[in-house]
Amino acid sequence: MSQTVSITINGIQFQAAKGSLLIDKLIDENIHIPHFCYHQALGKDGNCRMCMVEIEGQKRPQIACDTPIKDGMIVRTKGEKIEKVRRDILELELINHPIDCPTCDQAGECKLQDYYMESGFYTSRVNVDDKNEARKRVDLGSNVMLDQERCVLCLRCVRFCKDITKTGELGVIDRTDHSVIGTFPGRPLSNPYAMNVVDLCPVGALTSKDFRFKQRVWFLQSFEAICNGCSKGCNINVDHRKEKYKDDMIYRFRPRTNKTVNGWFMCDEGRLSYKNESENRFETALLEKNETTISNATINIFKELSSSQNILMLLSPNLSYEEMINIKVLAGKLNIKLSGYSPNTYDENFADDWLKKADKTANRASFKELGIDESKEFFENALNEAKTIFILENSYFEENLKLLENKKVISLFSHHCLTIGNSNIAIPVASFYEKSGSYINCDGVRQKVVSKMERDNPMPTITSLLEDIKSMIEKGTI
Repeated sequence: MSQTVSITINGIQFQAAKGSLLIDKLIDENIHIPHFCYHQALGKDGNCRMCMVEIEGQKRPQIACDTPIKDGMIVRTKGEKIEKVRRDILELELINHPIDCPTCDQAGECKLQDYYMESGFYTSRVNVDDKNEARKRVDLGSNVMLDQERCVLCLRCVRFCKDITKTGELGVIDRTDHSVIGTFPGRPLSNPYAMNVVDLCPVGALTSKDFRFKQRVWFLQSFEAICNGCSKGCNINVDHRKEKYKDDMIYRFRPRTNKTVNGWFMCDEGRLSYKNESENRFETALLEKNETTISNATINIFKELSSSQNILMLLSPNLSYEEMINIKVLAGKLNIKLSGYSPNTYDENFADDWLKKADKTANRASFKELGIDESKEFFENALNEAKTIFILENSYFEENLKLLENKKVISLFSHHCLTIGNSNIAIPVASFYEKSGSYINCDGVRQKVVSKMERDNPMPTITSLLEDIKSMIEKGTI
């Protein structure tokens, strides 16, 4: 166990682990320190020199990313002298940088832009005609576009491919102020986590081809969520916008730091899964394949559940913990058999030894905690006996539609599927990112999601529909 020591930063005393990096303490305490090359997931590199600080007793400024903490250390990140040092370093970064902020896709979340505005560099001392030029719009592969002119050579992307994915597609080409980032011949950027280099890039050099020029970031709203692509439950930021006369749309997922779950990263498949939210949405309730209102369909579900016997409820492992509890309570009231059988949601080819898991659902662990049976034997026995099947976002029957023959089928889905077409009653519901709830990942970590899209969403949640049905049952009338 590391020893704890006292240090002083800008006149305030802090406790820190002896020998740990000073920059980590600054970042963890939200003390502003400009930096390009350092990233907590990648470790120190010391090439940008932007994180200079004053340390009492040292003759020269020191880089915080390569300074171990010692007991009694007195550090200053502010002050005329140290800020001038950082301004001089920043001026060198800007010598060959193109002045294209108005058209850069990174504008609004660019560290170079932020540091420039802080520094007050409003007059250039360098002749623009003398700037070195490099290639623009270089397609690296895996949805990543490179603008070599904007690169500050922090080497985060190179270190990510070398040290994290260990695929080594990126490297530095040429020398001195003609150096640029590029791929090696015949080796495009192709690993399944490649788009993380876009998040790692502190400037507009690496951008996402998928998000490129779709939205300005200052128009977007964000909320914290988890990815439902697999049972890892990677933490993400959901960036969305509701434009005038349009539905609220999700434009991108970005990984959110959680050191106990996904660290700083996420896989490309999970990142691009935001597209599934707006595609093929189920929006109008159906009663015997005819369009109807959600309230009328809900009433007919109540009638069916109240009058039928031998009912099987099949629920998805992507439902929230709260939804599962509500379903279990309703099933208990009406003596309904409850199953979570969903073998079609496993994909061993998807899994790896890092973040991607074979179980491609977000909340299967809640089945075990709530005692919901997901065995094949229980499901098949209940299915044989059932006259009515109530399906809640479970896609098992998509490839097994014959099993629904001669059954009364009720379904709740957020997106169109074949099961809806074989349902007697079908109601559209809010999708995964349009509702709040709790989820337990494959490691037993419980995570809470509070969706900012829930309030204005016209689609009901499964919980609200079940509450309406329970209210009708308790009253014994419609």
